[in-house]
Amino acid sequence: MTLPRFSPDRDPGSSFVDLVRRMNGEPPKVEPNEHGPVIAHGTTICALRYHEGVIMAGDRRATAGSSIAHRAMDKVHPADRHSGVAIAGSAGFALEMVKLFQLQLEHYEKVEGAALSLEGKANQLAQMVRQNLPMAMQGLVVIPLFAGYDLRRQVGRIYTYDATGGRYEETDFHADGSGGRDARTTIKLGWTEGLDRAAAIELAVEALYEAADEDSATGGPDPVRGIYPTVATITAAGYTPVPESEVSERFAALIQHKSESGHPR
Repeated sequence: MTLPRFSPDRDPGSSFVDLVRRMNGEPPKVEPNEHGPVIAHGTTICALRYHEGVIMAGDRRATAGSSIAHRAMDKVHPADRHSGVAIAGSAGFALEMVKLFQLQLEHYEKVEGAALSLEGKANQLAQMVRQNLPMAMQGLVVIPLFAGYDLRRQVGRIYTYDATGGRYEETDFHADGSGGRDARTTIKLGWTEGLDRAAAIELAVEALYEAADEDSATGGPDPVRGIYPTVATITAAGYTPVPESEVSERFAALIQHKSESGHPR
């Protein structure tokens, strides 16, 4: 299958959204939940720099009001080879935004023959968040967290957003979602320049543990069901999920340390 041809004045360039608009007359949209007014929401997500790149992590719980809608939702996803996106907010809209973002980056690389710069990717995601503003005004907010390894600067970078599509670069770490404040505080107290991989994963795990302890919408480790937060590293070698077995070991060590120190929470 080949891409359709357009006249010079209608050429969509490397934008996947503009390509769909030229073909169908309107950009792709996420339809409202047809099964009822109950909307699942996801939290908490975080990202922090370490000496090889960036760690991204997110809990697995999605809530609908006071109920648990899903216990094993993935909130951390690869955007392309050297970047990742984590999502908080209205789950259905957020997941569709992630899929469209992945398609946009892949489409751009195929058309242009080269990947977007990390800042270019961050700008593309900002446009998608801005396009969701009408739904955000109705309470269906999507707040992504974007991070990646900048091949030009050879450093990990983190970008945050607001509901209007405002894009902001964070220097060292950030956390979002209903448990974001507690996660940020934990990371702030433990973060130092030049963390190694093990220490960075431990800090991300502890941040999610503390967020779950204070926020009912954030899911903690669930050894009975074998459900643990999603953790991934992004380095010069690319996006790499941290094995769930390693994440569970980190949580077990954290809980044991808190129990032995007399602070079980």
